[in-house]
Amino acid sequence: MITKKLSPKGRSVRVKFVLPEPAADRASIVGNFNGWDASKHEMKFNQKDGVFEKEISFKPGERLEFRYLVDGEWRNDEAADSYEPSGFCSDNCVVEL
Repeated sequence: MITKKLSPKGRSVRVKFVLPEPAADRASIVGNFNGWDASKHEMKFNQKDGVFEKEISFKPGERLEFRYLVDGEWRNDEAADSYEPSGFCSDNCVVEL
């Protein structure tokens, strides 16, 4: 699940990524905004809700391509705005801000 919230002055968009993977040990958001580096945006596990979560701020108008890396396996988000071929026999999630 992905939610977007524009700041009161419109200078940033806070994006919350929520991934239901209760059996996983580790999850990260990996994308064009962090050089596809899994160590930059590790998600925290919310035990109460049984989901991994991460909030990141971006500039309005940005176009994000990303995927989740869960215990070494790639996952997509069904709530993405669209999908784009990655060039590696899979699709990246796209979020328009």
